[in-house]
Amino acid sequence: MLREEGHAVTLLDDFSLSSPRNLVDAPAVEFVRGDVRDEQPIREAMEGVDAVIHLAAVTGAAKTHDIPERTFDSNLGGTETVLAAAEDGGVERVVLASSCNVYGETYETDLTESSPTDPGNPYAESKLAAEEACFDAGVETVALRLATNYGWSPGVRFNLVVNAFVFRAVMDEPLTVYGDGSNWRPFLHVQDAARAFSAALDWPAGVYNVGEGNYRIEEVAATVADVVGKPVETDYLEDEDPGPSYSVTFDRVANRDFVPEYGLRDGIRDLRSRFESR
Repeated sequence: MLREEGHAVTLLDDFSLSSPRNLVDAPAVEFVRGDVRDEQPIREAMEGVDAVIHLAAVTGAAKTHDIPERTFDSNLGGTETVLAAAEDGGVERVVLASSCNVYGETYETDLTESSPTDPGNPYAESKLAAEEACFDAGVETVALRLATNYGWSPGVRFNLVVNAFVFRAVMDEPLTVYGDGSNWRPFLHVQDAARAFSAALDWPAGVYNVGEGNYRIEEVAATVADVVGKPVETDYLEDEDPGPSYSVTFDRVANRDFVPEYGLRDGIRDLRSRFESR
């Protein structure tokens, strides 16, 4: 997307959570292979750049309870390495991938960027710490608190609830809902996430919630069944921890004229089509 908009792009990755295969159909970019925590490749990648979109992180909130040190090492330590290189290299702006997970298990609705944060896992804790490191540094920063991403991509993830539900429905397997399905989550299609990162290169510095809407998990399951268009069994494991519940507002990005192009039904329909065609 950045290339299509006329930007020159340098990509840094070590493929610890992905594969070079994901770049097969990508446009040509400069590529630096390296770990976000290693100073030398970071500085090499930043030579001559105006802005950094910092996506590198250990993800998957639940699993980070088992690897807290590694999570902070990558998510906070890696961010500190990026910031130091950016400051020394004269980079004008950093756009940070943060998360709405920083609000924690509030069960409140209409959370804004100024609402209290209460991260309940190492992933969210490290993301909030990374935000603080950015705003304490000498580089202009936009932190995007992303809703849960979903949708087709070359490295599509199946541990994200919408992707998992659609795949299981297409494969005639039951959907599994932890708890009673009443917990809230905001969602954002991955194409709209990419659009937000590109747009944020020109937004005023600060924190922005980015998402399309808030949905109860039971509503997501029902929508998947409706769009797939066939009976779908849903198993509710009410004794299992459903994870955090939060519902956030997106007024600040709306004021920047950012409007997501994919609604939940649109994204589910696209996923169904792609899974069925393969």
